[in-house]
Amino acid sequence: MKLVTVFTAFNPAEAEVISSRLEASDFHPVVQHDTPSTTLGFGTKVGGVLVQVPEDEAADAKEFLNAPSEPAE
Repeated sequence: MKLVTVFTAFNPAEAEVISSRLEASDFHPVVQHDTPSTTLGFGTKVGGVLVQVPEDEAADAKEFLNAPSEPAE
């Protein structure tokens, strides 16, 4: 299964939030580069933390992430 990056985060926490949003909408995200490694302070990793989904979900996942969020009632 080929994975496609749909979001690049600057820290693991941000990547996990995006991953959770995708999972809640029935996507199958995978977070890459979220293990401790060389950092540049404040937890920012070189290259970022990648949120990926299977290739056949990529277009829909990108559209979902780029859609304006609705305000909470």
